[in-house]
Amino acid sequence: MGDTKTEEILAPLRARVKEQGDLVRKLKTDGAPDLDVKKAVAELKTRKKILEDKELSLAPSYTFDRAKMEDLLKRRFFFDQSFAIYGGITGQFDFGPMGCAFKANLLHAWRQFFVLEEQMLEVDCSILTPEPVLKASGHVDRFADLMVKDVKTGECFRLDHLIKAHLEKIAADKKTTQETKDECQDIVVKLDGMTKDEMAAVMTKFSMKSPITGNELTEPIDFLRPETAQGIFVNFKRLLEFNQGKLPFAAAQIGNAFRNEISPRSGLIRVREFTMAEIEHFCDPSDKSHPKFEKIRHTELLLYSACNQMDGKPAEKTTIGVAVDKGLVANETLGYFMARIQQFLVKCGVDPLRLRFRQHMANEMAHYACDCWDAECLTSYGWIECVGCADRSAYDLTQHTQATGIRLAAEKKLTEPKVVDVVEATPNKGLLGKMFKKDAKTITDALSNLQISDVDLLEKKLNFEGSYDLILGEQTYNLNKEMVAVKRYQKTLHVEEITPSVIEPSFGVGRVMYAIFEHNFKQRDNDEQRTYLSLPAIVAPLKCSVLPLSSNPEFAPFIKQIFDDSSGSIGRRYARTDEIAIPYGITIDFDTLKEPNSVTLRERDSMGQVRIPLDDIATVVHNLSYSKQNWSDIESKYPKFEQQESKGV
Repeated sequence: MGDTKTEEILAPLRARVKEQGDLVRKLKTDGAPDLDVKKAVAELKTRKKILEDKELSLAPSYTFDRAKMEDLLKRRFFFDQSFAIYGGITGQFDFGPMGCAFKANLLHAWRQFFVLEEQMLEVDCSILTPEPVLKASGHVDRFADLMVKDVKTGECFRLDHLIKAHLEKIAADKKTTQETKDECQDIVVKLDGMTKDEMAAVMTKFSMKSPITGNELTEPIDFLRPETAQGIFVNFKRLLEFNQGKLPFAAAQIGNAFRNEISPRSGLIRVREFTMAEIEHFCDPSDKSHPKFEKIRHTELLLYSACNQMDGKPAEKTTIGVAVDKGLVANETLGYFMARIQQFLVKCGVDPLRLRFRQHMANEMAHYACDCWDAECLTSYGWIECVGCADRSAYDLTQHTQATGIRLAAEKKLTEPKVVDVVEATPNKGLLGKMFKKDAKTITDALSNLQISDVDLLEKKLNFEGSYDLILGEQTYNLNKEMVAVKRYQKTLHVEEITPSVIEPSFGVGRVMYAIFEHNFKQRDNDEQRTYLSLPAIVAPLKCSVLPLSSNPEFAPFIKQIFDDSSGSIGRRYARTDEIAIPYGITIDFDTLKEPNSVTLRERDSMGQVRIPLDDIATVVHNLSYSKQNWSDIESKYPKFEQQESKGV
């Protein structure tokens, strides 16, 4: 189907999206009630989904058999469902030898590409996080999920997802009255802002039970979804000191996080426990340029902007330089990491033709973000988010400073010194210690963190009333002139204090792995039963196999590393190594015994073979495995081996 015909089919769907996008913009501009805006946004999402599904159905299809791929991955134990002999646990997976090696190689490549090349500071922080930390970060208020349990089996369900699924099922029933359908729609729209009691009332009203067993459910309970980023933020002072007080710098961490899934599905895409690889790049909020931006300025990316999404337009290809210059991407540092993310994903096996960056619309932006783009990969499940790249501004460091009273800031050298007026509350620590004992430090810290307006009020109260009530939580401390004084003076500053902004690339490792599996699952042209994984050598679980042509004892001295002593023809053994994605295969045959000793080296994807001296083989395989040379370089240097395996084997 040609592009013109395709666009004719999509045009009315694009128009419906734009119509709704314009309505959302108008409602926001007019200051419409929040519920009206939420309803309009919900309808916009529905229309966008219809458009995207239609686009995918009309796009050129890739030959892909998911069942065959899953069979290969399970048979070769890349991964399998956790606790399979007990029936398995949905949304949890165990990696086998090949999956572990692939994941380890992917993370090693990530460290090389980001941590080492960008000179980042790697940390490894505890998963268990005190609630005050997540309260300060905003996760308790915004990312805490309400859960309910099956009273008999103990199975947990995320309540907002459960209610949404239940009410949508009721609304789809032809027997349901229009009044009830409207009520269901209103509740679904309001879910995001509902309290625990309001959700509990919905459960009762609609007699909700476990969707799996039909058993009764418990009352809603709080369940927090952790993330790995906060460990970096709370260690900011130590990291800044380690970096000798210099900005910009980046910290990185690989760790596990958790997701509250009501019905985990789609393999590694929706799981309850997953590995994340996150970077927090700290920079001057008034200067988000990047010193290496010019190196990637001409990198082309497929960008699906928020504006295009609301207007029903497709994603557009442009260079990251143009996108930043136009203000489509907020700043150079955000753009730099987007380009680097694309380079990394493609290097590790993601198909560049099935990769795009989608910008978050205002209504879906996280509370801490001022701009965010998701690297999405097209799979048989549709477009899935694999990497998020957000400008978190100075939100996190500011929140933790307010919560702890500890300044999480950096110093910036001024071009010229400046004189400033200083107003501060100076405590009499000895008297405070005598009067308030263990609370004295709390009072002293609170006084040092008072805003100028608070210090002015303190001075006024002391001068006219003789005392001041310092309220900290539920405690009130009465202070007099002997306990605290207000000092005003001028000082010359050579540096100013700034709270850094943060640019955060966040990789969902399992999702990246799944996209790479799909994009590299292949079938031989003349034998669809012969499937293999064309993983790039840099992430392939094993780099090279060594296959003796036969069990002849004379071959033994030449077999150094990997030995396949299984039975079968050389072609069948190659097929087995292809299934576990080994990119190169060395065959030791009778010519190896002759002087000068040589072996055959086979490349997995093309099945081409060359003859290489035994003394060269280790260097050649190493160079191929780590992208120092490519296969065409080797073919041009060494003679081809014409007795190729039968492609029908």
